[in-house]
Amino acid sequence: MEYAKSNRYDTELIRSKIMGPNPLKLEEELLAEHNIPAGATVLDLGSGQGITSVFLVREYGFRVFAADLWSDPGENMRFFESMGLDSGQIIPLRADAHQLPFAEEFFDAVVCTDSYNYFGRDQQYLDEKLLPCLKHGGYIYIAVPGMKRDLHDALPPELLLSWNAEQLDHIHDIAYWRNIVGASRGAEIVSLHEMNSNEEVWNDWLACDNPYAISDRKAMEAGGGQYLNFIAIILRKL
Repeated sequence: MEYAKSNRYDTELIRSKIMGPNPLKLEEELLAEHNIPAGATVLDLGSGQGITSVFLVREYGFRVFAADLWSDPGENMRFFESMGLDSGQIIPLRADAHQLPFAEEFFDAVVCTDSYNYFGRDQQYLDEKLLPCLKHGGYIYIAVPGMKRDLHDALPPELLLSWNAEQLDHIHDIAYWRNIVGASRGAEIVSLHEMNSNEEVWNDWLACDNPYAISDRKAMEAGGGQYLNFIAIILRKL
């Protein structure tokens, strides 16, 4: 696909802020036919250093809460201000995905790009932790790194050049995720499908000088990408 929105952003800025395969392109594909109204209050869950949050405000007109456990909210706010945004448009905070500090039905939608696989692999997570802060009828848009088919019984040696078995346990196939999110009593699956962005977003990440990107090159240069994909999960709260 063409990335009309993502390609507006400076390559060096993206490289300085991303922590994995290009999240702006993932988010642009994920939201290509979204059902979130302009001006909606949106939770960017696992927002990292905040570039996806900026993207949600500037490209879609949302009011965004940028929630991440590991980033510095003050540093993120300075970044947001440098991008011409203020606290009326975007609010950074440090938050644990399992202890979200929001009122019930506070958000119109949730967007989670390349992080849900770290905290959402429990079948109870959606109903107990995330859905309470989403309005009825609201949507959740998730993009996670995945496998084209489950390989955990015999992990390919190419993948083990960059990641160990424990790290790879965060990456699963579509059937796995259907089992996880399909167990929810409070949300319906709108779509669960393989994304088109895999090669493109990986190439952007591997071009970075980030030491994690450099380490990931070992697996990808050995052909590890043939086993991997990104998976889109779109849910609606009942």
